Amino acid sequence: MGTANVNVRVQRHRDALRMAGLSPVQIWVPDTRRPDFAEECRRQSRLVVQADMADTNMLQFMDETLADVDGWTE
Repeated sequence: MGTANVNVRVQRHRDALRMAGLSPVQIWVPDTRRPDFAEECRRQSRLVVQADMADTNMLQFMDETLADVDGWTE
């Protein structure tokens, strides 16, 4: 199969998606290969934990929500 055939198929697929009312979106995500990626994850996780611990309403909400999921799994 030639490159031209692939390009035509891809274009038809994109055209069909556009006809369905969709549009392409480019999403940038963190590069997990960066040397500082793991440390940045830890830093952000610590910030989330600190914010959660300071929000007593959130802790109560999470406890109530966890109590409400009993029996959802097999």
